[in-house]
Amino acid sequence: MLAAAITVAVLCAADAVARSYPFGPRTRNVSDLGNQYVPFHAHLWDLLHGRGSGGLLVNWQSGYGVGFLPDLGTYLTSPFAPLVAVFPRDEIDLAVYVITVLKIACAAAAMTWLLLRLRPGRWWAAGLLGASYALCGWTVATASYNLMWLDGLIALPLLCLVGEWVLTGRRPLLGVLVVTAAWIANFYTAYMATLAAALVFLLRLCLADLPARRRLTAAGRAALTFALGIGLAAPLVAVVYFGSAHASPGRFTQFARVDTEDLLARLLPTTYSFGSPALFVGTTALLLALALPFHRAAPRRVRAGWTLLVVAVTLSIQWGPTHLLWHAFAAPQGSSYRQTFVVCALLVIAAWHSLSYGPLDRRALAAAAGLLALVAVVASGSQLVRFFAWPVFLTAFVGALLGLLLLGRRRPLLRTAPAALAAVLLIGTLAGEATATSAVATRMRLGHMDDYAPWGDRQQEQADAIAQADGWPRYRTDPGREQTVGNDPLEVGGQGAQYYSSHTSAVFSSTLTALGYGWTSGGRSLQSLDNAVTDAIFSVGARVHSPPDPHQNWFPQDGSGVTVTREDVPPLVTVRPSPATGAFGPSPYRNQELLLGARVYTVPRVTVLNGAGRPADHSTDQRRGVRVGGRATLTARCPAGDEVYLWAPHFGGSARLAGPTADGLTGRFRADWPVTKIAAVQRLGTVPDSGRLTVELSPYRMGVVPDRAIGCLDTGRLRSAVRQLKATGATEVTVSGSGGTIRAQLPAGSTGVAVVAAPRIAGWRCATGAADAVPAKQYHGLIAVPLDGSSTRVTCDFRPPGLRLGSTVGAGALVCLLGIGGFRVVRRRRGVSMHVVA
Repeated sequence: MLAAAITVAVLCAADAVARSYPFGPRTRNVSDLGNQYVPFHAHLWDLLHGRGSGGLLVNWQSGYGVGFLPDLGTYLTSPFAPLVAVFPRDEIDLAVYVITVLKIACAAAAMTWLLLRLRPGRWWAAGLLGASYALCGWTVATASYNLMWLDGLIALPLLCLVGEWVLTGRRPLLGVLVVTAAWIANFYTAYMATLAAALVFLLRLCLADLPARRRLTAAGRAALTFALGIGLAAPLVAVVYFGSAHASPGRFTQFARVDTEDLLARLLPTTYSFGSPALFVGTTALLLALALPFHRAAPRRVRAGWTLLVVAVTLSIQWGPTHLLWHAFAAPQGSSYRQTFVVCALLVIAAWHSLSYGPLDRRALAAAAGLLALVAVVASGSQLVRFFAWPVFLTAFVGALLGLLLLGRRRPLLRTAPAALAAVLLIGTLAGEATATSAVATRMRLGHMDDYAPWGDRQQEQADAIAQADGWPRYRTDPGREQTVGNDPLEVGGQGAQYYSSHTSAVFSSTLTALGYGWTSGGRSLQSLDNAVTDAIFSVGARVHSPPDPHQNWFPQDGSGVTVTREDVPPLVTVRPSPATGAFGPSPYRNQELLLGARVYTVPRVTVLNGAGRPADHSTDQRRGVRVGGRATLTARCPAGDEVYLWAPHFGGSARLAGPTADGLTGRFRADWPVTKIAAVQRLGTVPDSGRLTVELSPYRMGVVPDRAIGCLDTGRLRSAVRQLKATGATEVTVSGSGGTIRAQLPAGSTGVAVVAAPRIAGWRCATGAADAVPAKQYHGLIAVPLDGSSTRVTCDFRPPGLRLGSTVGAGALVCLLGIGGFRVVRRRRGVSMHVVA
């Protein structure tokens, strides 16, 4: 309770100092917290309250229909996640914050429990070091906004406890269940925690005075315990694994170790950077860990073993092959040093071994102080040590030294026990430096990452508009092109293209990219597209239009409000006369026509002139087109009255149609190079009566405009194509409550191919009439079912890849566990019977 109380007090105080939500006006929704995790928890709230489109198998709100179990296993299977249900829907940000604090507090309690199990010692000192672990630099700088990783922070000490139970032959069933819970909560960090627990167990086994046979038995028992625990979690872990296997590869960076001075700098309080391991565990814990090799009261084997383990694991995160091993041989996208909490845990455990063998003598304390001073000197050459770090570090250094010196005093001081004074001083030191470190990390993240506003009036207006327009599954309601976060449909409702996840499928990403959709995060965060043709293809019958997000500074406000437009669109299931032929080409306009099944665009030649009125230079890199670095104009000729669209995936800035028929529309484009984001096709207005159109470009950086950037849509032809698709399409479409089954009733005698307006991700099986289901075919990236005219009913079922394999492994593990448990019961009863007979 002490460890948890310190942790909660520090986290809340740090956010108050940083004036961060919920204790100040600054948002805490940085990066993926705002884009992914808060929206996914909002979706969980909807599911727990019986709302939303889809269920556990398919999420129909995002990405035009995506598998949900991989996302559930990655983001929402923590035992803390269902707590969102007790909060109001419009307080989802507060719910996520409370869950985050609770997780970190539980990690502190779990580490305290482990420390007292490893070695007896002062209870308050164990609480202090437990809080040091939970408030480590990795937690406050990296994991506090990646709240799924915090389950690994809890799992590591619990898995080490399982190792202790194995050594003593206690709680075999509970040990298996703890492993299962850890891997279900977040298998990614549970994998790292399992490696760490294995290293701790092996060291404990080597240090234990046991015969070789008992050591081998204990090692086998540990392997069996973890194998059964992971096996029981296999149904979910396998689904997550195969979800990742089918995901878009994203954009990964090569591993590069940090310099020594930067590595040592992260041991100090108030240092921060995105790309280096945050090793801070508090000055007291660091002093104790540094003192362990010199603490003569501890056995030599203990001193040598724990010191070598800490050094070896620290070096392993700096070497490419072992760095990949810690990350399950998959280079991490984004934050590189996600395994840093393992080093922090080992530092704290080493500190506990140093303290639990008695107060440090002056020799050991002097050696530790000298080493820490040397660390500070080397770290002073790092740019990560900013001016405010030194007062905090020196104050904590003096406070920790005085506290540890007081612990060694045997005579009372000022009529108060030295241990009590030491406890107050050491706890105060940790609280002060951890508060400062957390506050600095919170403030500096806002300057280094994108951030997003918590739930407010904008989201509420969008949610209200969507609720009034929603007609699923007769048609989709898209939250709109002007997104607030990367997962708008999960946060405000509707059924849109937007989807941001580690499991964004490659087929979905490539299909929408070919159609002119925009994306960020290397293709894993797909955006909406305000385009009449794609709305017809994907049955988007209602679309929300919002002004630019006022929280962002990407584009200025345009004075508009939240509105909804409606279109007459085909049903979710349509019939095409023949299977897909040909392949997508470079033009999104022609690709849209391929999926629509009708020619509706004029794609003219475009002339691009720079600000001086001269032809722009062509791009010399992989981007095809002409370079635009300043104001420029595009000119082309199209049929009068057509809608004008601009495709410029590698252009960043704004575009407007010049002339009296410009409609006042502004196309807003966000792109960069090398590619982490590309811009979507934008509608600019109507072709004037003359047929000659001019587009004015205002870039904010050097960009590229393709040679065939303009597409002119004949709305009359589009309406004719829509009428044809409606006439031959499904007369009724239903979706099951779990979201995993979609049924369509077709007109009698339908032949050709039934096309479901959803990406053909792995796992879909379809059938006509009473026939057996077979893997779904593909129609240019969408689900397709061949028709022969003999049946009017189409049924498609989704089963996540890996679920059958995982369920088989899980069932096998359960049978083994029950068999072992039954054998133990029988053996125990036989032992009792033989004792009674004797």
